[in-house]
Amino acid sequence: MSSTTLADPRRYFEQIDAKRSSEAESPPVCLYLEVTNRCNLLCETCPRTFEELEPPADLSWELFTKIVDQVPNIARVVLHGVGEPMLVKDLFRMVRYLKDRGTYVLFNTNGTLLNPKKFQELCDTGLDELRVSLDAADRETYARVRGKDFFGRIVRDVGKFTAFKRENNIKNARVSLWLTGLKETVDQLPDFVRLAASMGVTEVHLQRLVFDNAGFGLARSEFSLFETTEDEEQKAIDAAIELGAQLGVVLDASGATEPGLSLKRAADDKPWATCRRPWSLMYFTAHGRALPCCIAPFSARGYENYTLGDATQQTLREIWNSPAYRDFRTNLLGDAPPLPCQGCGLRWSL
Repeated sequence: MSSTTLADPRRYFEQIDAKRSSEAESPPVCLYLEVTNRCNLLCETCPRTFEELEPPADLSWELFTKIVDQVPNIARVVLHGVGEPMLVKDLFRMVRYLKDRGTYVLFNTNGTLLNPKKFQELCDTGLDELRVSLDAADRETYARVRGKDFFGRIVRDVGKFTAFKRENNIKNARVSLWLTGLKETVDQLPDFVRLAASMGVTEVHLQRLVFDNAGFGLARSEFSLFETTEDEEQKAIDAAIELGAQLGVVLDASGATEPGLSLKRAADDKPWATCRRPWSLMYFTAHGRALPCCIAPFSARGYENYTLGDATQQTLREIWNSPAYRDFRTNLLGDAPPLPCQGCGLRWSL
């Protein structure tokens, strides 16, 4: 699988054409490694703000290498989960370790720790993508959504980073800005695109809000745009796309469709059954717990209800086609999907 394919979520899943049954015929092509579950923000859309999912921890170097060394030809690794990756002292070392074997590597950051002293070292790792979750176009909204006021610092330092890359002709560490689509913030989308352009960022992604049945903070159904997008909200999306075309900023969705479609349910009455993640990727928490995907912690409570294995006790091969994984795949293809998958489908962030 080429780096070009891996950089494009649409083609990424299109080219994974393994037969889907309870047993995966091929090993995973992508790993999600939660390098930490610690964070320095208190986001109103994140479950870790409201409950302890697992005890605070960073993924140890020993567990990191134990996992990735079992799949030496892994095509893609995503180094984030529910925490802030740049809190981890071994993060850059992990990126270099993966890049030395030709793996496509990215992580999502809140941008609060991206300071100029780290610019050269970050670029030298060979990182392919740096995704910055900003979630607002102004300071007041940012503080409300993210729980602390780091807006000015992030805008300043991400802008400095893109300038640093231009001045030094650095092509890797492609920067994108991400905004979770809330009814409270969707009207800011044109301003968010304008802000991205002012920061030297040419790629903006609208991410769908994830929430479970109970809901917490802003992660509740009444704040979601999914399946409830109204004309005014669609106008904001259309205006942002048009403005982006003028400013050289591409506005995309967080998954495999354009922004408007990413907020609508598929015509299929079983949208979850289109997902190929349980046949293509593995997700591990900082403690080595195997989960179905990066969405699961946001869409269902209680990790024990959908844990598929333990990398500290089992090999990846044992986990990948374990009874728990096979049962999960069988249920996903049926009429009663696992709880984390009930409101999901193919259209999600990679």
